[in-house]
Amino acid sequence: MILSRFLDLFRKKNKTDIPLELQFKYFGENAYIPEEVTIFGKENISIGKNTKIGLNNIFFATKAELIIGNYVMFSPNVSIFTGTHRTDLVGEYMINITEDMKLEQNDQPVIIEDDVWIATGAIILKGVRIGKGSIISAGAVVRKDVKPYTVFYSQEKQVPRFTPEQIAEHERLLNLKYQIKTEKEKF
Repeated sequence: MILSRFLDLFRKKNKTDIPLELQFKYFGENAYIPEEVTIFGKENISIGKNTKIGLNNIFFATKAELIIGNYVMFSPNVSIFTGTHRTDLVGEYMINITEDMKLEQNDQPVIIEDDVWIATGAIILKGVRIGKGSIISAGAVVRKDVKPYTVFYSQEKQVPRFTPEQIAEHERLLNLKYQIKTEKEKF
């Protein structure tokens, strides 16, 4: 209930006439963000080309950057946080701790490489790099790096998406397709 009211106020406060793509650090060609997304810290967020953001995602980029690669797709209700609260101050309510009281380790970048799918309800926390071609399963909580071409279920359960030979063929075909498209665009 309180979070719902906060998000409503946040959305109203952050309405602007500036085009969406100019509000971000970088906003790639054909990237898509629906209106039903809550974003804090757009100036610290880069979104690659052909990336599609799902409904009701929440992106909080604090002092640290959120970098999203190309051809990334987000299902609904994904949350990403590049920072956290400081919790180690004795004699201070956590709610009263301000941004300038935070430690460097409280805010760390999140990097999502190209060709990643993040499924419904996933939560990605500060300091994480999600490798190229990975899949993050529905409801997963990502607290540590995910290797390229990995299907991530939990910190304890991760499986390869492809064999090394399949990765090489996948990337060869993508490069071939991209080069052909680039050649057609020249004419």
